[in-house]
Amino acid sequence: MAGGYPADWLGKYDNATSFLYTHGDGEHEREKKAPQLKTQGKHVLTMCDLSKDEVVNILRVALAMKESRSVFTETGYDRFSDTLKGYSLLTLFEKPSLRTRVSLEVGMNQLGGQAIFYSIDNSPLGVKESIEDTGRVLSRMCQGITARVNSRHSVRNLALVSTIPVINALDDYGHPMQMLADLQTIIEHKGTLDGLTMAYFGDLENNVTYDLMRTAALMGYNLKLAGSGDIEEAVWAEVRAMSEKTGSKVEVCKTAQDAMAGVDVVYCDSWMSYGIPKDEEEKRKALFMPFQVTGELMKLAKPECIFMNCLPAARDMEQTAEVIDGPQSVVFDQAENRLHAQKALLVYLLSPKRFAQIVAVPPLPSK
Repeated sequence: MAGGYPADWLGKYDNATSFLYTHGDGEHEREKKAPQLKTQGKHVLTMCDLSKDEVVNILRVALAMKESRSVFTETGYDRFSDTLKGYSLLTLFEKPSLRTRVSLEVGMNQLGGQAIFYSIDNSPLGVKESIEDTGRVLSRMCQGITARVNSRHSVRNLALVSTIPVINALDDYGHPMQMLADLQTIIEHKGTLDGLTMAYFGDLENNVTYDLMRTAALMGYNLKLAGSGDIEEAVWAEVRAMSEKTGSKVEVCKTAQDAMAGVDVVYCDSWMSYGIPKDEEEKRKALFMPFQVTGELMKLAKPECIFMNCLPAARDMEQTAEVIDGPQSVVFDQAENRLHAQKALLVYLLSPKRFAQIVAVPPLPSK
């Protein structure tokens, strides 16, 4: 058990299995009792589109899904295997990805549905046909859309005209699917988010930084930033509004040493994100090298501090090899959790009734 998030929370009182879903006029007794969870909106474009309670429920289901999957190879049984049976998710890619594509395709398969890959790299949204027409057509064929794109404008315009959920799989303004995986990883290793302080090092003017700020403010833990780049004022405004409610403190520190002092979680992102020209590498290395996470710098954090990187990582750039390959690194747990956290998010958005039935299961009685 990790704090308030037991790994096998659903346990034997699982109601995610297919026999609980009736076909016809009948309604299972639990369906009548299950609370109807309401989302704030159909689309998740940044972490601001989720409430703290929504995130907590998504993480509870993600942990249960991971536990269920861990015994699948031995038992051949996963109680979530037909939760999205018959559902189709269109995955739009303008930017390349390993973890995003594989986790979405494997995840939908494990839930009984399918993910359809479509590259828009050579056919950007709104060029061959209007985004309005694209959104309306897809809304009649699929149950959800993810979009990994260069610009926030593309995914937002698609969300405006789509009647099915649109999920930002990465743009220049946010990366919410990564954030849910990060939170799951922290809970697994720390047991709770309460009272934690995270430090982020590197490029401050990017999508991961922005959503890390929003996530800390939303969930109520602290975040210290050290790096280079201008954070958009709109992001600061969002963070301030949420921090007033949760008590989170998000701040930029002058030095890496100031940011690292006494933290529980350390986080890095690539200095050379997709789309940054190779000829800028040396310039960016010189800019960010004062914020490189080294073994010596990690000594300023708490001894039980964990190290995270959303990958891909470049050893001896944003962090040294001894850090990412060392005992405090949880980067591969973090990468795996993209699969489980996204599965829970997809069920929440694509099939909210079934999600409500899943979270209606009470915790296992204490022994």
